[in-house]
Amino acid sequence: MITRILSIVLILLSSSCQLLYREAVYYQADITDHKIFPYTEVTTGHTSYSFQDGNSMIFDTMKITYGKHTSKLLNEILEPSSTHAFVVIRNDSVLFEKYYDGYQRSDISTIFSVSKSVTSLLLGIAIDDGLIEDVNDPITKYIPELKGRAPEFERLTLQHLLDMRSGLKYNESYGNPFSNMAKLYYGRNQLAQLKRLDFDHEPGTVHNYQSASTALLGIAIEKASGKELGKYFEEKVWQPMGMENPATWSLDDKRHRSAKAFGGLNATAIDLAKIGQLYLNKGSWKGQQIVSEEWVQKTLTPNTKNDGYQNQWYSFSGYGSDSLNVKYFDEKEVARHLWEQEYQEKYSDYDIRKIVKANYRKGYRDKLWSDDAEYKWGLQIYTGQYYALGIMKQVLYLDPDKNLVMVRLGATGDKEYTSLMYQIGKSL
Repeated sequence: MITRILSIVLILLSSSCQLLYREAVYYQADITDHKIFPYTEVTTGHTSYSFQDGNSMIFDTMKITYGKHTSKLLNEILEPSSTHAFVVIRNDSVLFEKYYDGYQRSDISTIFSVSKSVTSLLLGIAIDDGLIEDVNDPITKYIPELKGRAPEFERLTLQHLLDMRSGLKYNESYGNPFSNMAKLYYGRNQLAQLKRLDFDHEPGTVHNYQSASTALLGIAIEKASGKELGKYFEEKVWQPMGMENPATWSLDDKRHRSAKAFGGLNATAIDLAKIGQLYLNKGSWKGQQIVSEEWVQKTLTPNTKNDGYQNQWYSFSGYGSDSLNVKYFDEKEVARHLWEQEYQEKYSDYDIRKIVKANYRKGYRDKLWSDDAEYKWGLQIYTGQYYALGIMKQVLYLDPDKNLVMVRLGATGDKEYTSLMYQIGKSL
């Protein structure tokens, strides 16, 4: 009995030591993390596609109002920043493509949580392939190892995970070496860690951003397809779309070979831009339907009941960028401001409830500001742009109305790059 207890203790200590060793050596996440983890190779196919050269001279003279209302050239904004790559694509043509700090076009970077949006793409493809039956299926249907664990797993659906409404008791923090996030990121057996999680809320009831949700989606796709996530990605996306450079997808370890679906894709900026263009093309690429148009439409429709987050993508609200994204003292001010700005010609009879209801239908969202005692109401407007976001501000940004894709990869999140991209779009 004593021998058995000692053996268990040694195993636990060994596992903890491995985790702490990884954290101590690498300290914190970095865009070069593709060098420290084992990975799946995502190889290119026999043919490649390159964007056309566009009118790049436009950014030589066009100044962008950004930050403290200063007008600068785009390169003047980016050069002193921690940006490594910045790409602007419009109508399949490159308008701006620059690399900094020694980076080149063919250099891959870890794109962190932008991987979540790519995992969502792969889930849509798996549904098209008939490997996943329905987003309302319980996760236990595809990961039977979760059966017999916390009973909430039986009620946790793929859609809950897509919406970040898992209800899991999970700490999304890289800084704490004992947090769930640190264990998931640096650990060597992610499924074993996920099986041990408990729940804080009933699945579907509370929106809470958690990497564990995407990790479960990635494992479900791997089990349904019988392939490593990176290889499924290679077969269904990377090679059919003619990507120019190889990519990799980081794994938990060499034995389990489970992909870090939540943040382990490593790719170049120019190839990542093609994923954005795929969404603008409604899932079609050079005559081939990579993912269904229905999946793209659902992804690029703001979910106003979920803080503008749907299918692992964000809807851009423009907060801080548009005059209408402000705080108010009461409901009357919200309606009055909207009426004065946009609806004065439509509504001769000033009816607050009618106006607010109309704004709901148009994608506006009203919100109680619990973090500010002075103001009770705030208004955000979903502007029709969307983005995938990773820590340190890795960004894939889409503007469907202008057929515009932008990518920023870099070392730190020293600027609000989504707001910058929004301003670029308004200037073009």
